[in-house]
Amino acid sequence: MRIGTGSDIHRLTEGRDLVIGGVTIPYCKGEEAHSDGDVLIHAIVDAILGAAALGDIGSIFPDSEEWTKGMDSSIMLQKAIEMAGSEIVNIDATVHLESPKLRPYILLIRERLSQIVGIPIERISVKAKSAEGLGAIGEGLAIAADAAVLIE
Repeated sequence: MRIGTGSDIHRLTEGRDLVIGGVTIPYCKGEEAHSDGDVLIHAIVDAILGAAALGDIGSIFPDSEEWTKGMDSSIMLQKAIEMAGSEIVNIDATVHLESPKLRPYILLIRERLSQIVGIPIERISVKAKSAEGLGAIGEGLAIAADAAVLIE
């Protein structure tokens, strides 16, 4: 068994969808990114790649390449699992976001991740934390996520 950790952060901007864990959340801002900007999936991808000692998301899906522009992050996640050649045992992740509140969407996010990853929802934990008004996240300018993944 091997464990990996990952993190990601993006600015929030108007005119973009807010995509978290493969779920589009209704909000006036979304992630500014080359791909769809899904910080939660990006953190999970980095955790999987880290557990398998395969580098990071930027080395596999460079933001300098046209073929990754607008890419659905669930494709990145499926590719990372394939590359790792291992079973995902569990995922524990935290999204840092001031607004909107994610509590109404946590179950949907866990269900979507379960579909993408192919493990039972009971092995996927997603938490949401505010920054209590502090820093770029607290001011509503950014969103971040952290993840830990165990592979076997």
